[in-house]
Amino acid sequence: MAGSHNSKSPPAIEPSKANTPTALAMDPALVKYANMQVNRHKYFRWTPRTAWLTFAYVVAVPAMFGYLGFVTDGKYDMRAKRRGDTIVEF
Repeated sequence: MAGSHNSKSPPAIEPSKANTPTALAMDPALVKYANMQVNRHKYFRWTPRTAWLTFAYVVAVPAMFGYLGFVTDGKYDMRAKRRGDTIVEF
């Protein structure tokens, strides 16, 4: 129903060229952080701490969740329970 109302839209406001900045000032701390992120692989070294953290997050944590999932598989049913019913199925 285009044209069914008589209100006119306001005229487009064009920005003044005197008030628009030409460039955004960069925060030196953010620039330094971004450069560190880009070049991190150049300065990485295996240390006992990095080896331990890698083992923990790549092997130990997934193994723990896998074991817990395997041990509790099929033991709990959360669907169609009423008040007072137990969720344990074994």
